Amino acid sequence: MARILVTGGTGYIGSHTVVCLMEQGYDVVIIDNLSNSNIEVLDGIEKIVGRRPDFENLDCLDYPNLDRLFTRYPDIEAIIHFAASKAVGESVEKPLMYYRNNIGSLVNLLELMSVHNVKHIVFSSSCTVYGQPDAAHLPVNETAPIQKALSPYGNTKQINEEIIQDTCHSNANIHATILRYFNPIGAHSSALIGELPNGVPNNLLPFVTQTASGLREKLRVFGDDYNTPDGSCIRDYIYVVDLAKAHVKAVERMLSGKAEEQVEIFNLGTGRGLSVLEILRTFIKVSGVHLKYEIVGRREGDIEQVWADPKRANEVLGWKADTPVEEVLLSAWNWEKRLRGIE
Repeated sequence: MARILVTGGTGYIGSHTVVCLMEQGYDVVIIDNLSNSNIEVLDGIEKIVGRRPDFENLDCLDYPNLDRLFTRYPDIEAIIHFAASKAVGESVEKPLMYYRNNIGSLVNLLELMSVHNVKHIVFSSSCTVYGQPDAAHLPVNETAPIQKALSPYGNTKQINEEIIQDTCHSNANIHATILRYFNPIGAHSSALIGELPNGVPNNLLPFVTQTASGLREKLRVFGDDYNTPDGSCIRDYIYVVDLAKAHVKAVERMLSGKAEEQVEIFNLGTGRGLSVLEILRTFIKVSGVHLKYEIVGRREGDIEQVWADPKRANEVLGWKADTPVEEVLLSAWNWEKRLRGIE
């Protein structure tokens, strides 16, 4: 079976994708600098799958060691590139860190793909490239206009997509799939892997579950004065395992020669928008836990409302996100309870 390189493979989406790849029989080598993940994730992967992926503690900005990795694993057939800094708020505060890390790592990988004759890459992009779509482009499909990014994080995704397009235009041997995801949530049904950010979480669900477990006193909701039914931001929340499966589909499509274009782009979402307050109310309902939260001011860089039109991914990629949100929220709570030793 083919060997796949997964950058950022001990991270949240990366680890779930590694599980899905290995369950389909792929050999996986992970590289991760562990800046926002934990080495113990490998134990969870091994318990779920029954075997351990190869792992290299490596930063994608380290060109010489990245080069040596490709030499050590000459049978790598595809790359799934997750490794990136990903917090919108932090990117506003530290833009240069985001530009150096997110853009430099991709450039290094693309250069080394040519050197080592690796022909396929799946890029972890984001719906942030659409900015705040106007009403005519909601739900968002792949033809919606790319808008000026509202954060340096979003801008790095736009720039990286352009770099991939330019690279593929100049090199007919490299094929790419760009996956623009909406908002991943939840954890593996085993509760052996899930979302575990280092330090204070930047995403909604870890804040919710950490507050429910008593780790945090209360949750802050950033704004209730948006032009939405309940005033809070609306997102398309997608189960992380459903999302992971899309990466496997993308790899299979490229390796089998079924990709119809050198660069293919897919939106990954459920097609349903849920507000922050809807998520909180649903979590309280399925968990039975009272959740303390307060409404605070808007957060710079946040988009008011966005959700996907996943029709192209459904029909062309043969993939669908259909896990009920109640089940997804419960998976996140079960993961949190296991972490904190809560019965």
